Amino acid sequence: MTTPLEAVGSGTARRTGTETPAVVPKRLPLRKRLWRDRVMLMLTLPGLLYFLVFHYVPLFGYVAAFQDYQPYIGFLDSQWIGLQNFATMLGDPRFWDAVGNTLRITLTQLVLFFPAPIALALLLNSVVSEKARRFVQSVVYLPHFIGWVIIVSIFQQVIGGAGVLPDFLESIGLPRYDMMTDPDAFPLLVTLQVIWKDCGWGTIIFLAALLSIPSELYEAAAMDGAGRWRRLWHVTLPGITPIIILLLILNLGSILSVGFEQILLQRDAVGPESGEVLDTFVYFNGVQDGQWGPAAAVGLVKAVVGAALVLGANKVAHLLGHEGVYRNAGK
Repeated sequence: MTTPLEAVGSGTARRTGTETPAVVPKRLPLRKRLWRDRVMLMLTLPGLLYFLVFHYVPLFGYVAAFQDYQPYIGFLDSQWIGLQNFATMLGDPRFWDAVGNTLRITLTQLVLFFPAPIALALLLNSVVSEKARRFVQSVVYLPHFIGWVIIVSIFQQVIGGAGVLPDFLESIGLPRYDMMTDPDAFPLLVTLQVIWKDCGWGTIIFLAALLSIPSELYEAAAMDGAGRWRRLWHVTLPGITPIIILLLILNLGSILSVGFEQILLQRDAVGPESGEVLDTFVYFNGVQDGQWGPAAAVGLVKAVVGAALVLGANKVAHLLGHEGVYRNAGK
């Protein structure tokens, strides 16, 4: 409701051609803002300490990539050797074998594993019964909490040399097949294990994205005569596309990391030529053989390549009109 004084003031402003400037609230000093939000800042403190201690402080260890690092004398007294560790790394044929195996496994997981949670989330979202949906969700979540030792043992008992599948093949007159020791099938094997373990867990984000799509869009599409598949293609998939692009970009950042424990448990079964990846290469050469400098060089290359892929993929997402990991500063 406008008071008489406000009406007179506004009329005067219209007659004179001027407008009363809006009152901008004064911004509080940093000290007062910190005190005002002290409770929320204290709640975020454990997470900040975690990333600081386990992610940012270890970055200083990459200095060993430029040293003849010796653990007993430390970083300060170790001899600086420049890029010699990188030359040693690039000249080692085992390094290139590890790179090739890592890329093969990564590409296999990108093609087979990345779409699996999306497909499973779409199937769960189409289930009409709420009780059935929750039951299936609980079942597919459980393998995520099982350790890799148990998972590898289960696969060994099912498809290993003395497992159920070779026995079945032999019973029907076919030759026995041990997938656990087949070097050519190793990328597919580890991908199947990852799908079985983490496919259900990966549906959590996509199910949340599906629930955020307004139901009015489905109703409008149905009124326009769109069937189930057209609603999926024109409503559902565009609704979760930002999440798909975000997770795809983040996965590119770890393209050279395919899981240390899982590979280590099965590396000897197929041999280092097919089972060695960059993570196990760093372990055997750095921790076991004491070649700390070349191992740190491999880790630094992994970090730089991962960061470059994330930044490059995010730039491509901006060019295609998507938000990506962070907003485009130019918009």
